[in-house]
Amino acid sequence: MWIRRGGIVLFFLYLLALAYFLFFSESYGRGLIGEGEYHYNLVPFREIRRFWIYREQVGTFAWMSNLLGNVVGFFPLGFILPVIFANMRNVGSIFCLGFLFSLSVETIQLVTKVGCFDVDDLMLNTLGAVLGYFAFAVCNWIRRGYHGKAV
Repeated sequence: MWIRRGGIVLFFLYLLALAYFLFFSESYGRGLIGEGEYHYNLVPFREIRRFWIYREQVGTFAWMSNLLGNVVGFFPLGFILPVIFANMRNVGSIFCLGFLFSLSVETIQLVTKVGCFDVDDLMLNTLGAVLGYFAFAVCNWIRRGYHGKAV
């Protein structure tokens, strides 16, 4: 029971940190986009390719925070939700929830003109959630092997 309660606290803290980085942190691109304008990318792999090709020009921090940050940022979603909710213990549920949550975030960014709606972010965020689920599954499998029970 304490694992679920800890998961709920961690999930709440995760949501607060995610909201800060996605909507308020100027050091993560919020200040680089023209205010009052809509910015979006609907072409799959355009921004991923651009950041990879120009990784030396934009610098390590920029390409890693864009490409890896989108994956790592949604990793906890896929890891913590199965701890809290037993019905989230399958990859399909995490895939759908990760995609829908990412779509919500990207839509909020578009409507509020904070950041950029990017289809590449949808793909990377969803991948992060799924990888988080696989990490949970491995940890849960190891835990069951040692203790003989699931979370």
